[in-house]
Amino acid sequence: MTLADQLVIGPVVLPAMTAAVALLVMRRRRRLGAGISLLGCILTLLAAVTLFAQASDGMIRTYPVGNWPAPFGIVLVLDRLSTGMLMLAGVLGVIVMVHAIATGADRRGWHFHPLFQFQLLGLNGAFLTGDLFNLFVFFEVLLIASYGLMLHGQGAARLKAGVAYVIVNIVGSALFLIALGLLYGLTGTLNMADLAQRVAQVPPEDAGLIRAAGLLLTAVFALKAAAVPLHLWLPRTYSATMPVVAAFFAIMTKVGVYAMIRVVPLVFGAEAGAAAWVPSPWLLPAALLTAALGFAGVLAARGLREQAAFAVLGSTGTVMIVLSAWTQPTTAATLYYLVQSTLAGATLFLVADVVLRLRGQYGDAAVAAPRFAGQQAAGLLFLAAAIAAAGLPPLSGFIGKLLMLRATTGTAAQAVIWATILLTTLLAVIGFARTGSTIFWKAAEPEAAAITAAPLPRAAFLGPTLAIGALVGWTIFAGPASDWAGSAAHQVFDTDAYIGAVLEPAAAGRTGQP
Repeated sequence: MTLADQLVIGPVVLPAMTAAVALLVMRRRRRLGAGISLLGCILTLLAAVTLFAQASDGMIRTYPVGNWPAPFGIVLVLDRLSTGMLMLAGVLGVIVMVHAIATGADRRGWHFHPLFQFQLLGLNGAFLTGDLFNLFVFFEVLLIASYGLMLHGQGAARLKAGVAYVIVNIVGSALFLIALGLLYGLTGTLNMADLAQRVAQVPPEDAGLIRAAGLLLTAVFALKAAAVPLHLWLPRTYSATMPVVAAFFAIMTKVGVYAMIRVVPLVFGAEAGAAAWVPSPWLLPAALLTAALGFAGVLAARGLREQAAFAVLGSTGTVMIVLSAWTQPTTAATLYYLVQSTLAGATLFLVADVVLRLRGQYGDAAVAAPRFAGQQAAGLLFLAAAIAAAGLPPLSGFIGKLLMLRATTGTAAQAVIWATILLTTLLAVIGFARTGSTIFWKAAEPEAAAITAAPLPRAAFLGPTLAIGALVGWTIFAGPASDWAGSAAHQVFDTDAYIGAVLEPAAAGRTGQP
């Protein structure tokens, strides 16, 4: 195995090593520990970029951990979809880490940097793994880290929301284990490629159980994605935690969507017999309600953090609306919009953090306040973030929604999909316009108390600026980006190529073939 092949494990190993080193250094040299954490994020991003370039040739690569062949050992799978998600996590990690250090948010607790790195480890592992049990393990790693990050900075509201968040995810983890137990009992494997072959071979008397396992598994993914009616934890959790943490959490709902994209066409696709496309009957209604509720929340929100939380919820619903058709074009449109909506949601939280710090006692509430230092810069950042989140031109949200509308043309549910996407866009525009005009342009009452908050250093604006720069880049390179999404979707539905890449090297090793 060459050094290039060994790099596949890099996005998992680098955050683990960075977390350990940062934890040891932080006690005596806090700034050095923060610098090590930022360097670790940059190196992880560089590894993701290198892997993305490798995967661009269309070859699916595998990394058998400990050199144990699949399906008996742990296998990491590198393809266009996994490397694209690694890139997204890497870019978001660097942006959020820069903002945390520049604003001092990381200094509100001792263990921010190790927890951040372990959450990045869990995300990257979930994107790379080719085994359902290890998907569960990496989910638990990122969730345990998120429990600590969610409470970072302390506070009664944060603790209350954190308890609910932990309980919901413990229930989800228990359901995940039950689904895995059913699948293993029925098929004798949890390797995704091996499952894809064995699910169709389940005897007819076990067809009901295999369908139940598939439905339970996709329900767990829907819980991670905060789909209605499993959504109640998200708005309270994301709006209660520190905005810099919530910005990184913007990718967590998309991990649930990624898991659906990875598992459903492969394991429960057209070749799955009685379990074929088990999520289809209920995924579209749940997604429609999620999008509608999310953007209605954007309209009704009373503050920037709450509005950003509902925007994340609404964008996840929009992604699942289009994904529910389970075709290659709709999956490609889903992937393009998934990336941009994650960046847009994170940007909203970073802008909310800046506004929260600048407005002092007025916080991020949607009420008029006296003019404050940095108001124009913060207003422009909010305008760009709102345009991206609502899906208006000229940023990539508009392109993403055009791709989704085009991909769903001719589908059975075209009318309701188009109506939902367009109406929720209108709700988002009205909600963001009302909040922005109130906070940044509406004159305060004459008797309003003056803002006492100290001006922020220019470095505090760097994180949101970088996030908007990433959105601009996704817009400028919309052509190559949509090409990547199309190629990734093609690989997702080319299940024979995935199964062959994962299982054939092991078969060759067992039979002595070269």
